[in-house]
Amino acid sequence: MATTLIEDIIQQLNDLHDGDVWLDETFAKKFEQISETDAFTRPLPDLHSPAELISHLIVWRRAVMGRLKGAVVRLELDDPSNWKTNDELRPAGWEALKKELYQSKQEIIDILNGKDDTFLDTISADYGKDFRYFVQGLIHHDLYHLGQLGISVKYLKK
Repeated sequence: MATTLIEDIIQQLNDLHDGDVWLDETFAKKFEQISETDAFTRPLPDLHSPAELISHLIVWRRAVMGRLKGAVVRLELDDPSNWKTNDELRPAGWEALKKELYQSKQEIIDILNGKDDTFLDTISADYGKDFRYFVQGLIHHDLYHLGQLGISVKYLKK
C-alpha cells in the first residue's frame, strides 16, 4: 500500500524525536546528553543553549499549528517570544521544555491524523502559502536546529 504524504510527514516528525533515522541523530539521543545545568548554558557566547533552541522550536511549531487550524498567525523573526533568554526559560525547567516539545509534535500529528493529502493544499489565512509549505518547512527547521543542538552539546561536553 502506498504511503500518503501526510503519513510520511507524521513518520518524519516521530522519527526526528526518537525514531530510527539514517542520520542516526534524534532529539531523544541529544537529550540524553544534556543535564539540567547544561540545558541553560550557552557553550559559547554566540551559540544558543539547548533550552533556547528547544523553546525556539516550540514557538515555531505553535505558529504552524495555528495556521493548520485556520488562525491568522503573526510571528516575526524579531518577535520577543522567538528567542527567549535562559533567564526566562530556567524557571520552567528543562524537563518541562522537553515535554512541551514532545507535546507540540503530538499536537501537530493529531491535527494531521485522519486528513488526506488534499488538506496540505489548503492556503493559510495569513501567509498565502499552502499547508505543505509549513509542515515540510517545520521538518527542515527541526533538522536544522537538531544540528545546532548537536554543536551546542559537543561544546558543552568539552
